[in-house]
Amino acid sequence: MLALIFGLSAAVTWAVHDFLVRRLAPNQAVLPMILVVAFAGCAALAGPVLVVGGWDRMTAAAYGFGMLAGVAYIPGSLGLYMAFKLAPVRIVAPVLGAYPMLSLGIAALQGRSVGALEWVGVAAIVLGIAFVAVLSRGEDGHAPARLGPALGWAVFGAIGFAATFALGQEAARQGATLPSILMTRLVVTAGIVALVLLTRPPMAQVRGSLPTLGLMGVLDAVALGLVLAAATLPHPEYAAITSSLFGVLTILLAWKFLGERVQPLQWVGIVVVFGGIALLAAQG
Repeated sequence: MLALIFGLSAAVTWAVHDFLVRRLAPNQAVLPMILVVAFAGCAALAGPVLVVGGWDRMTAAAYGFGMLAGVAYIPGSLGLYMAFKLAPVRIVAPVLGAYPMLSLGIAALQGRSVGALEWVGVAAIVLGIAFVAVLSRGEDGHAPARLGPALGWAVFGAIGFAATFALGQEAARQGATLPSILMTRLVVTAGIVALVLLTRPPMAQVRGSLPTLGLMGVLDAVALGLVLAAATLPHPEYAAITSSLFGVLTILLAWKFLGERVQPLQWVGIVVVFGGIALLAAQG
């Protein structure tokens, strides 16, 4: 149950982060945004890591898995930001939110017995998110020509996130939670710096958005930390699965604060999502 709570908390945090991404990304270059978010996330983690410590428990395997998680999080972040830049969140969120299938599949490959009802719960979450998005896809008047690349980036992001959560949780199990999380974020930051140096994007575009991007960095660090901190709990994959709720929650934020309409049938999809979470909770 605690892993579910961690995942739900991460979903709420990522929903706010992604709501802000959707507000900023259409008018700004993606790499400078991710760079500021990555630096802010590292800064937010530095204090807690210094206070709590745990570096003495870090093993070579923990360092390795933490670094691999950081490598995987780079395509996850790029996929999410590019997908939100090219298409409304309601269109790409179902694809980004499909990583629970991969997370549960990874858990099965790691030797954990995955029951049929667990797969039903995951399917309900993913299908519920898709139902909400499909019902609203015609409301934005978005150019169809951009939907193909947007969905491709979303697939890229979903694979990156699933790999990040599996590798990051293994790093936390092999070592200590906070140092593992910081290691992951340091690798992400280094990777984005390298991409920025290679591509030379227009950095000046983000100057007016630095406070918002700083907040996004803190939110992203907290959300990722919650999912990875579930590593030592029963059913840690549940944290990754339930964090996929960010898509539906972001739609609700847009409905509440941007005046985007939620159709009555879309509420059915939202209920299905929460039903899937309840089913997972019953299995845990």
